[in-house]
Amino acid sequence: MQKILIIDDEQDICTLLKRFFEKKNFQVSTGLSGKEGLKMIQSEAFDLVICDFRLPDHTGLEMLERIKILQKDLQVIIITGYSDVRIAVEALKKGAFDYVTKPLYPDEILLTVNKALNKENVTQYKSKSGAKKKQRKNFIVGASRPSQTVRNHIDLVAPTDLSVIVTGETGTGKEFVARSIHEKSNRSGKSFVALDCGALPQELAGSELFGHIKGAFTGAVSDKTGCFELASGGTLFLDEIGNLSYENQIKLLRVLQERVIKKVGGTKNIPVDVRLIAATNEDLKSAVREGDFREDLYHRLNEFSIPLAPLRERKEDIILFSNHFLKESNERLGKAVETFDPDVLELLSAYPWYGNLRELGNVIRRSVLLSSGKNISSSTIPLEIKNPDSEGSRINDSSAFYRGKTLKEVAALAEAKAIRSAMEATNNNKSEMARLLGVDRKTLYNKLKSYNIDI
Repeated sequence: MQKILIIDDEQDICTLLKRFFEKKNFQVSTGLSGKEGLKMIQSEAFDLVICDFRLPDHTGLEMLERIKILQKDLQVIIITGYSDVRIAVEALKKGAFDYVTKPLYPDEILLTVNKALNKENVTQYKSKSGAKKKQRKNFIVGASRPSQTVRNHIDLVAPTDLSVIVTGETGTGKEFVARSIHEKSNRSGKSFVALDCGALPQELAGSELFGHIKGAFTGAVSDKTGCFELASGGTLFLDEIGNLSYENQIKLLRVLQERVIKKVGGTKNIPVDVRLIAATNEDLKSAVREGDFREDLYHRLNEFSIPLAPLRERKEDIILFSNHFLKESNERLGKAVETFDPDVLELLSAYPWYGNLRELGNVIRRSVLLSSGKNISSSTIPLEIKNPDSEGSRINDSSAFYRGKTLKEVAALAEAKAIRSAMEATNNNKSEMARLLGVDRKTLYNKLKSYNIDI
């Protein structure tokens, strides 16, 4: 039975919606404030949240941000008595599935709920304790020797409380490894909180990590709970850890040593119990030597390390992952493509995949979208895959294309190129582009702005 959480400060609304959805065979919980709702999301697994825009302690946009930190894939529907197009657009940008205005019509909101739940790309499983949890289906374990080694390392380190650094190129599946460690650990019944330090403005990093109190700085209109508090008892995943400023590295080290945090603008020490997993596509040892990353913090984080090999070094995984992305793309795009033409399989196996699993997934999604028959033919495969040595494509490692460019610059060029390919494939439809690229609309808008791509 699928579980819905309703967050609304009007008891009557909660009661009416609860009764309605229970008659439709949903399991329903209710919360009368943002704080109460967030606490329930931390302790239980829900399939969907219906949240009022105006709560006594948080706005709908603030709730969206906090819910997505707690569980990025959780679908959220915002309801409000105020019909404002600007708020609706902002809510969708921040990851809401939809925005429904009051009065609520049963058939309309049931249709929206069913659409949101059908879109959700997770399965349910039982933990050892019997509590129902969500498990991502976005990745699978490869069959190659490097992939099996990674799986063995996950099984080995998961039951411990050791801090872990996951290293690898962009798109190799570092967050999947972190989630797998959490799901196989003794903390699996608690929260998994992921924070992308690479997309985090330096001046807001302290607030996101440790929280802030009302009035701590301009714009701090209410108290904020940071990621350490949200993840207490569970696991905190810090992606692109090398992007943290030196000042925030010092604060992070103090938390790891003393197991207490202090909110920005606050004076009270708050104890936290968090297992930390960090990830980076940079060489942290070089950053330590150059003075950009604290050596003591590096050793605190690096109690165990899991390096991820690039896809071009585990070619026997390519077809396995291609079939996985084919199935996933059919579900997302409502298609029924069954397999690949033999020459397509040869092309996929021969290509070096500098964008790794992320690039492979994008290519398969694009091909599924463009396919009109049961098979993926070479006509749907991008030119750079069919002819990697052609002018304008990402050629080989010795090419001048890569000379003088950092890994981040190469990855950025690859992302920009994938976005432009998606623009062409979808005739500039942003919703279809987001689905094709496997990101939410907020991420797509940020990428368009970052790469100065105008639609």
